[in-house]
Amino acid sequence: MDQLTSPLHNWHQSAGAKMADFGGWDMPIEYPQGFHTAQPGGVIAEHTAVRERVGIFDVSHLGKIEVTGEGALAFINAMVTNDLNRIADGSAQYNLLCGEHGGVIDDLIVYRRSATDLFLVPNASNCAAVFATLSTHKPAAVTLKNAHMNYGVLALQGPLATKVMADLGIDTSFDYMAFSEGVLPSHPELGSIIICRTGYTGEYGFELIPSWESAPKLWELLLNSVVALDGRVCGLGSRDTLRTEMAYPLHGHELSLEIMPVEASAGWAISFDKGDFLGRGALVAAKEAGVKRRLRGLKSLDRGIPRGGMVLLNADGQEVGVLTSGTFSPTLKVGIGLALMDPSIKVGDQLTLDIRGRVSTVEVVQTPFVPSHVR
Repeated sequence: MDQLTSPLHNWHQSAGAKMADFGGWDMPIEYPQGFHTAQPGGVIAEHTAVRERVGIFDVSHLGKIEVTGEGALAFINAMVTNDLNRIADGSAQYNLLCGEHGGVIDDLIVYRRSATDLFLVPNASNCAAVFATLSTHKPAAVTLKNAHMNYGVLALQGPLATKVMADLGIDTSFDYMAFSEGVLPSHPELGSIIICRTGYTGEYGFELIPSWESAPKLWELLLNSVVALDGRVCGLGSRDTLRTEMAYPLHGHELSLEIMPVEASAGWAISFDKGDFLGRGALVAAKEAGVKRRLRGLKSLDRGIPRGGMVLLNADGQEVGVLTSGTFSPTLKVGIGLALMDPSIKVGDQLTLDIRGRVSTVEVVQTPFVPSHVR
C-alpha cells in the first residue's frame, strides 16, 4: 500500500526534511541546517526551540472522526474511559478506548461541541480500528464519519506560542483543553478552524485544525511568525523526545491492546464511577486483583541511553521490567526512559540494563522528568 501524505507533504520535501513512516503516513522526522536559520538543525535544536521559544509541527496524520446525532454524547461516553459529562460544550478531554479485555485500542482526544456533535482525534495508525469499534456499537440515531483526510492538524507549542497567535489576531484567553471554532477575521478565506489549548510537549500551546485544503496557507502564516521569534519548524523526532520528558504515553509503547491503562499510570483518565463503558469489567478486575507491573520513569546514572525493548535487571540479576520508551533528554542532557516494571520497585531504586553488551545503571525517578508548563 502506498504511504499517505499530509497536505504539507510537498512543503516538507522542499524544505529537505528527513521523512519516515508513521502509522502509514510519510511524515517529517527533522529538518536540516540552514532551512530558516544559520544555526544547526536536527532533533535537539527543534526540541530546545519548543522548550525555550516556540515550534510548529505538522501532525495532520492524526485521525479525525465526527460523531453526530441524537444520543452522540451518551454513546461515546459509554465507549471511552473518561467522563464526558464532567466537561462542558467547547471543551476537549483526553480519553482511552479499551477493548473488552481492558487493553487499549487507542488513546484519543474528544472535542465536545454539543450533546449531539463530537469530534474525535485518535492516533493515525489506530483511526480505522477506532472507527470500526465505534461502528460496531453505535445506536441507529448516531452517525459516524471518518474524516481523516478532511482536516489538517498543526501544533504550535512553546512559551512564545501566544505571540504567534496574536500576530493572526486570535484571542488566546481560553483555558487549558478548551477550544474555539470559527473563521479568523483577518483571514476568512481559510474557512472555519478549530483551535484548542492543548498539545503533546508539556509546553503552553495550541493545536489548530483547519480544512485539508486550508492547511498549507495557515501553515505559512504561522511559520512567518514562528521564524520571526527565532522558533523552529519541528519534526516528529523532537515531538517524541518532548513527550518522553513529560512521560506522556504513546500508543504502541506505553499503551496497547496488551497493556492496560491501570498498569500504565493512566488510571487518572478512567472514571469508574460514571457507569458502564467498554472494558470496564476487565479494568475493575485488574485494579482489584492488583497490577503485576507498573509504569515508572528511569534516569541514567552514566552515559547510557535507554531504548525501548531493553530489559531491566535488579541487583540479583533478575529481570524486573522492560523499557517501553527511551531517549536522550535534550533538556536534562542525560538518558531517560519509561518502563513497565514490578510494582515492588520504588522511586530511588537502582537497576541495570544491557546496552550493546555494556552494563548501564539507571535510577527509578518521579515523572514528569521536567516541569509541565501547559497551563
